[in-house]
Amino acid sequence: MNNVHVEYVRLRGQQCWRVRIGYRGVTFQEELAARTFAAQLHQRLTWLRARENAGELDEDD
Repeated sequence: MNNVHVEYVRLRGQQCWRVRIGYRGVTFQEELAARTFAAQLHQRLTWLRARENAGELDEDD
């Protein structure tokens, strides 16, 4: 899986922040909202990866 990135963009003359994972992205007008979403997304992806790895270990038994 890809990492989560927050980047500054200008859309139609407005400053925005885009949260990206791979080629997909969500755009926010507020930096705090973008960073909060990115942190939650990162935590969720970390949890899913850990769960996937634990599932692989359980299948080996």
